[in-house]
Amino acid sequence: MSPEVLSTPVVDTAKAPDRSQSRARAARRRRIGITVARLLLLVAVLGLWEVLSRTKAIDPFNFSMPSKIWDQIWTWVTHGTAIGSLGEQIWYTLYEALLGWVFGVIAGVVAGIVLGRITFLADVLGPYIKVLNSIPRIVLAPIFVIWFGLGPASKVASAVVLVFFPVFFNAFQGAREVDRNLVANARILGASDRRVTLQVVIPSATSWIFTSLHVSFGFALIGAIVGEYIGATKGVGLLIAQSQGTFNTAGVYAAMVILAVVALAAEGLLTFAERRIFRWKPAGSES
Repeated sequence: MSPEVLSTPVVDTAKAPDRSQSRARAARRRRIGITVARLLLLVAVLGLWEVLSRTKAIDPFNFSMPSKIWDQIWTWVTHGTAIGSLGEQIWYTLYEALLGWVFGVIAGVVAGIVLGRITFLADVLGPYIKVLNSIPRIVLAPIFVIWFGLGPASKVASAVVLVFFPVFFNAFQGAREVDRNLVANARILGASDRRVTLQVVIPSATSWIFTSLHVSFGFALIGAIVGEYIGATKGVGLLIAQSQGTFNTAGVYAAMVILAVVALAAEGLLTFAERRIFRWKPAGSES
């Protein structure tokens, strides 16, 4: 037997599963540690807030306290609000935000892909898009109430204009960042512009688009809430307006907590969908 064969290291394959199990246990411990740290931070902030309010270190009328906020939420859950059940108000706002989000995402993706693919069209419309993007979209909410009334249409319109631009710019950039070699190879194989767009550009831009979806739903909620705050017949935004009108600080914070829970639930669903779609991505690259 040659010396080279004798000197070849032998890999112990039995240790490979042990290493993978150790990494899995380390990752699990890290997740548990992060969760515990988050809970401790939340408890510390709420506890400090409660103590400062009860000792009058901060004005309890202006800042309220966590116990009063919880009492307000529980009252709304058990006895309803002045404009109906709490579930009805949440669903009404969520319905407006979802509609605005869907319409805004569709419009943003289509416009972004089209302008990303057609340079001439992007050059012509670019200045107008920049001007529209520079307008504070929140100030459009009163105009939409005048145009569409106090119903859900004005809130959906407010949500659409807030969602459109972040989705559009991400889709546009994603279409521009497509690997030119992929496009060239597709054309060599005889693919038409339509097939290149559908089978190369859009799949390549999907990661960019999903990145914008995480923030765009929060914008949709903002649009619906602002519209309801200005003028509505029901919704969480109207609850905030009524609580402010009666100097019910706990009611304002309670509505904010409810909105935060809804936004976190939507974020969780989007993250779950993204992980299912992008299973091929390494764990470290997930947003």
